Amino acid sequence: MSHDKPFYRNYRAIVEGPNSGYSDWAYIVDQEYALAREHYTRAFKIIQSDLIKCFEYIEPADVNNDTYSFRTHELLMRACMEVEANFKAILKENIFNPVFTSGNKSGQPRPEKSWNINDYKKVNKTHRLSSYVVHIPIWSGSLGVIKPFEEWNSNGSLTWYQAYNKSKHDRHNEFSHASLKNMIAAISGLLVLLSSQFRTESFTPGEGSSLGVNVDSYYDTQPALGGFFHIEFPDDWPVSEKYDFDWSQLKQQSPRFNKIDYDAIT
Repeated sequence: MSHDKPFYRNYRAIVEGPNSGYSDWAYIVDQEYALAREHYTRAFKIIQSDLIKCFEYIEPADVNNDTYSFRTHELLMRACMEVEANFKAILKENIFNPVFTSGNKSGQPRPEKSWNINDYKKVNKTHRLSSYVVHIPIWSGSLGVIKPFEEWNSNGSLTWYQAYNKSKHDRHNEFSHASLKNMIAAISGLLVLLSSQFRTESFTPGEGSSLGVNVDSYYDTQPALGGFFHIEFPDDWPVSEKYDFDWSQLKQQSPRFNKIDYDAIT
């Protein structure tokens, strides 16, 4: 059975029907949908701007994938910290009450500072992160198409997130893990997380909404939030997991959003 209300911070496909084109995106700009969303998208756009500057010195190309420097290290750190911030925002604005499962604190609430990648992985099941595809249109070679969460399809670990932890905790010996490839994968992962919440809307003051707007393009794929990357949204949503509502009517109601119960997701 499809969902008759949107979840907080969760963009997903909608069942086609009367007014579904409008209902597919309009709830994203509702004031109750997400807290401080413009701060999350603004942080990404600053990172993206610095990435574009980085491309003035490192050509975005297959042959440079293993290149690393203090600049790639810096951007890898910043991107992954934003990834963690977005995961936490999604969990906190829905239902998530983790507890310690062993030791002398067993059964007691586990504080936010102890949340980790295993907790964040729950979001893949509700946001279909592993089905997103990111494109770098100016890339030279065949490796400019990225699926940053694909490893979660096979229950694997995220290579770029492991690189972040290695180069963060032991930069002297693990510096090479802060490569162009891992840095771009991390930024792509951040973009996917934001897209899975806000589609292509950046909430930038003074800019018109990009939601629901289709324009002709030189590229085959559609521009993502921020306008530099391109993105493919998941096309594998089962009907039972899609949204099915008329937002023009639902927006008059209260409550008009539901919460995801992450405590029930294993």
